[in-house]
Parts: sequence; C-alpha cells; structure tokens
Amino acid sequence: MNDNFPAPTDFRKSSYSDLNNCVEVADTFHGAAVRDTRHRHLGHIEFPAAEWRAFLADLTAEQL
Repeated sequence: MNDNFPAPTDFRKSSYSDLNNCVEVADTFHGAAVRDTRHRHLGHIEFPAAEWRAFLADLTAEQL
C-alpha cells in the first residue's frame, strides 16, 4: 500500500468471529485491513477494495 496513508486504527471485531477464532477489520483508504485479535502486535494484512468486495460477496453467498 501507499506509505502516504496512515495505518488503520479503527479496528472492529468481525461478526464472523467466535471465542476461538477472532479477527478484527478496519476500513482503509484503499479497502480493508484484517488482523488477528489475539496477536495484534504482529500487524495486519491490507486488501484492495475490489478484492475485499469479492471476498464479502463470496462469504455472503456462503461460497467460502
């Protein structure tokens, strides 16, 4: 991603998380960022908006 944009800070717990598998999601300027709730210190992965939309569409259609 472009270094001119700040790292995401407004993470929220995913609605698909449970007690054993927790992830957090944040909106970014270019798409979304995802991190492991239990290992926040390891950072996050960013996804471009088109890839994130495709992932959510497949998730909604229960194709994942």
